[in-house]
Amino acid sequence: MTVRVLICDDHAIVRQGIQQMLADAADIALAGEAADGAEGVAAVRRAAAGGAPIDVVLLDIAMPRRDGLDVLRQLKDEFPRLPVLILSTYPDRQYAVRSLKLGAAGYLNKSADSEQIIAAIRKVAGGGLFITPTIAELLAASVGNAGVQPPHETLSHREHQVFGLLASGRSVGEIAGQLSLSSNTVSTYRARILEKTGVRNDVELALYAVRHQLHGV
Repeated sequence: MTVRVLICDDHAIVRQGIQQMLADAADIALAGEAADGAEGVAAVRRAAAGGAPIDVVLLDIAMPRRDGLDVLRQLKDEFPRLPVLILSTYPDRQYAVRSLKLGAAGYLNKSADSEQIIAAIRKVAGGGLFITPTIAELLAASVGNAGVQPPHETLSHREHQVFGLLASGRSVGEIAGQLSLSSNTVSTYRARILEKTGVRNDVELALYAVRHQLHGV
């Protein structure tokens, strides 16, 4: 059986690199590529409607307009049995557990070698989960500390997005443009984030991110 893979990443050079990796695996075929989340969802729908469904989606977590976690949520709503492997440049501790709880079949850093990526694709295509020892420890810790979550773990997905952009120095207007929201909506999210994390302003929020090692959120 040939595993049909869709690559969803906004960087052409990344897509090309993954294609080259997949070309070395006789049992894996490129089913298509997408430069953003909307293209990715549309490609999965077209493949399903055409009778040649996608077997695995490789999904970048950081993309324009809609981030990978939003796309993951939609894909799992529409295609609950479709394995989605999250690709990320961020440290595992920032998004791995969140991705898996949203239904991802695995979480890979883009620094992974071709053998690991191909092994992950094969495993999730067969119905398994691809979890590295580091991520397994993070999952165990998240279960063990379920009753004493740090404040940022109580944020909704959208609040988490806004939190990361605020902590990186973006203004409310810039965030509104990037996330296609109104400035008033972003301001409301900002107020909720400040309340939940117990900080008073954006400077303290940035310090909070550093203190909790949330760089690049």
